[in-house]
Amino acid sequence: MSDLVPEFLAQATSRLEAIAQAASAGAYDEAIDLIVDALDNGGVVQAFGTGHSQAFAMEIAGRAGGLIPTNNLALRDVVLHGSRDVSALGGSSLERDPSVVDELFTVSPINPADVFIIASNSGVNGSVVGVALRAKELGHKVIGVTSIEHTSAVEPKHPSGKRLSEIADVVIDNRAPFGDTTLSLPDDVGVGAISSITSAFIAQLLTIEVSSRISERGNVPPLYISANIPGGDEHNSALENLYRDRIRRTA
Repeated sequence: MSDLVPEFLAQATSRLEAIAQAASAGAYDEAIDLIVDALDNGGVVQAFGTGHSQAFAMEIAGRAGGLIPTNNLALRDVVLHGSRDVSALGGSSLERDPSVVDELFTVSPINPADVFIIASNSGVNGSVVGVALRAKELGHKVIGVTSIEHTSAVEPKHPSGKRLSEIADVVIDNRAPFGDTTLSLPDDVGVGAISSITSAFIAQLLTIEVSSRISERGNVPPLYISANIPGGDEHNSALENLYRDRIRRTA
């Protein structure tokens, strides 16, 4: 086993501990408040990410132990439910295209009470910034999860000249370094990307704390249980029906 394995473990552990300490100190309270308020008002959580940040949206929406009133907004929706050809999904052009936002909002089940959680390590690509701007224009609260170190070091790609961190009502630092990688191979080749690990941890912390807040008020939080245990499908379907036409689940 390479000596880089324990080094990567140390890199991941130190960042997760810093995130946990920040959460314990109340750094995520405002984000939790926004999510709870949205659910109280009949809204759902709209989670969005592109590229590898789609993994964050998948941690928020539609998984065992996750909140049921959640949507995973995805660029593929403009192909599955809109007018774009499947060829649009090749490469990264759609991720960087600000014009995709109009169609994404048209084909998505979005309501005024919804809150948006948008993840992007760089926080500068056209679709990410465009979704954040459109959500704000429509009166939604926006929580951004991004690398403060990375986004501060790169130029925005959206025509507005803005970054996700400059638009969101609440910004959560995923603690990833510039370039995302934490280790170096010979010739300064970077390896050991970390943002997916830290962002998944952040997604779970938000889910845990929102659910705990609901439970403390004497209510049962609307959480998925695994479909692969007895009664899982029945439990999940019954709760999903409460949000019929508000949430979308695809393979």
